[in-house]
Formats: sequence, C-alpha cells, structure tokens
Amino acid sequence: MRVPLTALKEGETGVIVSIEAGSGRGRCCGKGFHKRLIDMGLTPGTEIAVVKSAPFNGPIEIYVRGFRLALGRGMAERIIVEARR
Repeated sequence: MRVPLTALKEGETGVIVSIEAGSGRGRCCGKGFHKRLIDMGLTPGTEIAVVKSAPFNGPIEIYVRGFRLALGRGMAERIIVEARR
C-alpha cells in the first residue's frame, strides 16, 4: 500500500517509492527540495522507519541508512512509501 510517510505510525517501516516535488517556488516544492532529500539519503528504494512522531503536526523522526533524521510534516508528506505492516 503506497502512502505518504506521514501515514506511518511509530515503529512502522516502508520503502521509498517516490518523492513528489512540485514545480513551484518555495521551501518544499522545487528542485532544491528534491536535491536536499537525495543528499540526506532519501532516495527511491531506500528502507525507512518512523522512530517518533511529534504531536500537533510536529516533525517526524526517521531512521534511514543507519542515521536518524527529523523531517517537517510538509517534507514528509511528499515522500511516498510502500508500507510494510
């Protein structure tokens, strides 16, 4: 089942299928957004796990490639994963 990263709950894992980067300008839409995620190791085919999800639409802590990262909800919503439940 393909869902945005924000749909995974704490402890759930998935594999990145795609990154939805729009063509608009702004912090989460352009080529810079896509490149930033790739630089962090968030590429299609990468396994990812949600470690912690902050309340009130706060950031999501993920575990990817042996590292922990925190992503804002706006960024995480654009990462589409194949959920493993």
